[in-house]
Amino acid sequence: MLIGALFVAFFLSILLTPFVGKLAFKLGATDKPNERKVHVKIMPRMGGLAIFLSFLITLLIFTDDLLGQLPLIVGAIVIILIGVLDDIYELRAAPKFLGQILAALIIVLWGGLEVEFINLPFFTDTLEFGIFSIPITILWIVSIINAINLIDGLDGLAGGVSTIALVTIATMALIKGDLFVATIALIVIGSTLGFLKYNFHPAKIFMGDTGALFLGYIIAVLSLLGFKNVTMISLIVPIIILGVPISDTFFAIIRRVVNKQPISAADKSHLHHCLLNLGFTHKQTVILIYALAACFGLAAIIFSFATLWGALILVAGILVLIEILVEKIGLVGSDYQPLLKMLNFKNKS
Repeated sequence: MLIGALFVAFFLSILLTPFVGKLAFKLGATDKPNERKVHVKIMPRMGGLAIFLSFLITLLIFTDDLLGQLPLIVGAIVIILIGVLDDIYELRAAPKFLGQILAALIIVLWGGLEVEFINLPFFTDTLEFGIFSIPITILWIVSIINAINLIDGLDGLAGGVSTIALVTIATMALIKGDLFVATIALIVIGSTLGFLKYNFHPAKIFMGDTGALFLGYIIAVLSLLGFKNVTMISLIVPIIILGVPISDTFFAIIRRVVNKQPISAADKSHLHHCLLNLGFTHKQTVILIYALAACFGLAAIIFSFATLWGALILVAGILVLIEILVEKIGLVGSDYQPLLKMLNFKNKS
């Protein structure tokens, strides 16, 4: 059943994407070139609608509990509506943000998705979130939605990175015997892979905010379904799985603070921009980031089976490697090299 769902979603996406592309042109959901973007001609966006429709149709075919999955579906519909409106009319940040919060509230309040507590390492007591459990869960969902949206800057980048994260989530769900999470993840994987046939460089269509917001929403929800109310160490697993978009978003915030810019300001200094500036081609940059995302996914799987001390050492190593990469490629800025300067100083000593 799982493989069947994946293939049905895949072929549906391949069939639906060209029609969505034509619809995007008719509705004016197009992406025009500018100084921040790397494409040079007008492109249809809103391609994420094909991903969503493939997901929804496949889910309806294979689900045995449609009523139980309504909160997930309704939340996704809200996200899709916000994405479609943004792809057509280029909404301001406030209505987009409110739409994301509404989608998160639906899955949290109606769907019962809530991180209520964690067990801290080295302590016998649990840390209860109490009244903060709902805000913390909503913050996670909205943050991941925007993290996926921020990396959607090159052909096939957001779709590929999302697919790798979903493969990791599906693998861990299967290991744990969680067929619900595995099924949803595999359906979205199939839908996204079918879309990537048209979206990989040179792209014929962009997923737009419709796709990026939907993928972020699904990944955020599935990652919490698999790891809520667990130990602090286990809670780090979804953060590692999403290491690429989370790191890019985190250092984008740092970069804007350092440069005294608004946090919401757009720039051309994200991970993919930095790699392009180093001389990598469009396709090479995307494949490099895929490889990095796959490394994070593998690290998450290893991490979940590691002992407590092994997990802590692995996290420390990942953080050091991320910092070195950030400083090497200038993700925060060309002058931001505290660790490299310190290591260089020690070498000279």
